[in-house]
Amino acid sequence: MAGKVVLHYFNGRGKMESIRWLLTVAEVEFDEVHLTTRDQYKKLLSDGDLMFQQVPMVEIDGMKLIQTKAILNYIAEKYNLHGKDIKDRVMINMYSEGLVDLMEMIMILPFTPDPKPKLDNIQAKATERYLPVFEKVLSGQIYLVGGKLSVADVLLLECTLMLEEKFTGILGDFRNVKAFQGRMTEIPAVNRFLKPGSKRKPQPDDQYVKTVMEVFDIKSLP
Repeated sequence: MAGKVVLHYFNGRGKMESIRWLLTVAEVEFDEVHLTTRDQYKKLLSDGDLMFQQVPMVEIDGMKLIQTKAILNYIAEKYNLHGKDIKDRVMINMYSEGLVDLMEMIMILPFTPDPKPKLDNIQAKATERYLPVFEKVLSGQIYLVGGKLSVADVLLLECTLMLEEKFTGILGDFRNVKAFQGRMTEIPAVNRFLKPGSKRKPQPDDQYVKTVMEVFDIKSLP
C-alpha cells in the first residue's frame, strides 16, 4: 500500500500551493518536508530525486514527481478532476494554464525590488485578459467544464483569492466569477482549508524570500 503523499518545498506558497489546493479538494492527506537549508536541496540533488534539479517535488504512489503541471495533471486524473473525455481535458488544460500564467506573475512579486509596475501590469491583465474569459464561461453554469468540478475550478478559486489579496474589489465587475468563488468556498474541504490552522500558506514574507535565496544560492534580487 502506498504511503501518505509527501510534499518537498519551502514553507510557503510558490508553485506548491496549487498542489496543496488540489490535494485538499480531492481530500487527500499529505505531509510536508520544508526546505530550509542549501544542504537539504543538495542532498535531494545527489540522491537523484529532482529530475531537472527543481522543486516542487511530490512523493505519491511510489513515485517522485516534479514539474508542477505534470503533478497537477496526475492528481486530477487520479481523483477524477480532469473531465470526462479528451475534449473536456483540453478545455480544462487551457483554462488551467492561463490561470497558472497569471498566478506566476503574482508569485514573483516578493522577489522584485520595485513591484509597483508589475502590480499595475497584473491588475490590467487580470481585468482585461483573464477574468473576462471566466466571467463569460460561468454565465449560467456552476463549473467551468462539463458541469462538474475540475482542477481548473480549483485553480480559478486560488487565483481569485490571490488577486483579492493584492487588489481589493477586483471582482466587483465580475459577478459570475465572484458567485463562483462563493460556491467553491462552501465545499467542506475548501472551507476547512481557508480557516486558520490549515496547511494553506500565508502570503510570502521576507523570511520566505530569504530562505529561497539561501537554498538556491541566489546572491541578490534582479
